Parts: sequence; structure tokens; C-alpha cells
Amino acid sequence: MFRFGLALSLSLVATAAPAQTVADFYRGKTIRLIVGAAVGGGYDIPGRVVASHMGRHVPGNPNFVVENMPGATSLIMTNYLYARAPRDGTAMGMPNNSVPFEPQLKILSREGGNVAFDLTKFGWIGSPLQEPQALFAMSAAARSIADLRARPIIVASTGTSADNYILPYLLNQLAGTKMDFVTGYQGQGDIFLALDRGEAHANSAGVSNFFVTKPDWLRDGRAAALVQFGDARLPDLKDVPTAMEIAPDAASREALRYFSLKFKMARPIALPPDVPADRVAALQEAFLETMRDPAFLAEARKTGLEINPVGGPQIRDILGEILGAPPTVVERLRDLLSRAGGR
Repeated sequence: MFRFGLALSLSLVATAAPAQTVADFYRGKTIRLIVGAAVGGGYDIPGRVVASHMGRHVPGNPNFVVENMPGATSLIMTNYLYARAPRDGTAMGMPNNSVPFEPQLKILSREGGNVAFDLTKFGWIGSPLQEPQALFAMSAAARSIADLRARPIIVASTGTSADNYILPYLLNQLAGTKMDFVTGYQGQGDIFLALDRGEAHANSAGVSNFFVTKPDWLRDGRAAALVQFGDARLPDLKDVPTAMEIAPDAASREALRYFSLKFKMARPIALPPDVPADRVAALQEAFLETMRDPAFLAEARKTGLEINPVGGPQIRDILGEILGAPPTVVERLRDLLSRAGGR
């Protein structure tokens, strides 16, 4: 009788104890947003703007802190997030948008040897930006695609694995342009200085970066966008062709379309694997609520960010396109990129 009564008592206690809610878990905690790039750059700034507002929309209102973990074009951070970060929803990461291509294209590490993650196992939260790049040239050097095909101009780049090298390089290989490269610049500020001094003539950069940083160059006709790398013309660049429009054949257009998928999730945010599903869902919803928050949008405008978000499920769809691309497209791009910069 005693044993039965004790078992019944314990059962009642267990039944009465409420399950921990998402709000209970996050109350009083801090979420780390780990940016796989240096402070002050094109990933760090949107990461900090998101982090400064998202906590208000997460149940339990946790604090957010931003940490920077640069290196290997954010592969170091991505491997850390996958294998070592806490799997309880208190750590998120923002990898470079080239990372989803690395298992197939192997452009950030030798033969993909630094890939120690499975993209399908991350919990994708969203991206605050969809932002294609454009090739901007100083008008004294080139004013049209015909100019880019007729004579060499110098493109300033940070390195051979960066978009500001790869995108013009792909134009050379797939669209007949004749650009040369100078690499080793530390960042966009150094590149703008090189353009101003005449050391280089062109740069591939995020569209908002150029519009916000050098609006006078564009207004005064000192520089202009000649090609954009998204899958459709932007309203602000309606007279500027996409790379796909100037490609000479269907295979080249498909290769460029495949690589442009990254710009649909320009600043992706992910959770490690195995985070409880209710916390993943709560963070995905909190991210979308942040994207509609007037205070967030006002700060984004002040920093020059053009907010056009995609949610976590949409990122999964984009990853499905990347991972499911036809082998002929992947192999052609991998072959081209394996020779970029004399690799």
C-alpha cells in the first residue's frame, strides 16, 4: 500500500510540474551572435543592428551580444558553430554567403578540406538582406560592357576567394571581358582609396555599399555600375544589365544564375544542429518580427542597410537549389574557380 501511494504521489507531482516554455528558458539569458568576419565590415554591421533589436521579440527577452570570429572566409566560425557551440539556442552564427557553396565548389579551402559541417543540419533563422553585387567602374576607364571587352582595366580585390575577385573573374571567363586584378586590399575603404587615386579602375561590391559610401561618384558621373550579378535587374539599376544577360550561351547563363543564388541570402543567420524545435521556431518568428520593427528599420536606414529579408524556410529552399544543382553546372564552375588567381 505504501509503495502504491508513493508511486501515485510521485506521478501526481510529475504531472503537475509544467514543461519549461521558451520564455522560461530564455529569461535572464544571453544569446551570442557570432559573426564570421571582422568588426566594422559588411557582415558585422547588419549583425549588430539585428542583435540590438531582436531580443525584444524573443520570448523571455534575452540579451544579445555580438562576437567576431573571422578567418578562412568564415569557415572557422561555421565549423565552430556546427561542432562546438552550445546546442541550446544561446548561440547563433552569421557565415559568409559563399559558405553554402563550399561543399561543392571548394573555393574557400583546398579541395574543400576545411568543411566540417552539414548545411542541412543547421537551424536556419533568416537573412536581413538580399543584396546582389554590381561591378562599378570609374568612368574614365570604362563606360560600357563593350569597353570591358575591348581593353583591360584593373579591378581591386581583397583576395582570390572573395566575391570582388570571383565575380569579375567569372565575367572574364563566361562573358568575354578583359579585366586584370590587383589583390591584397584590406577592405572596401582601401579599395575606394585605390579607385580615387587611380591605382585601380573598378570594384565589385554590394550595391548598397557603393550607393551609401560613394553617392557623389555616381551622382556626378565619376563612376557607374556596368554589370549586376543578381538574377534580375534591381529597380535602382534598371538600365544596368545582369551578368546573365550578357553571357553568350545557355550554359554560361546557368552557371551565373547558380552562383547568384547566394545573393538571395546575403547575410544568413544559423543555429547549431539539434537545438530544440520550439526554440528554433521561436527564434525564426522573432527574426521576422524584428524585420518589421520600426525601431530596427530606422536604425538600418541610418546605417545604409536596405532591409529585404528572407526567413529560415526560404533559406532552406535556396540551399536545396544549391545542393541540388545539376552536376554539369557545378563541375563547370568548380573547374573555372579552381584556376582563379593561379590556384
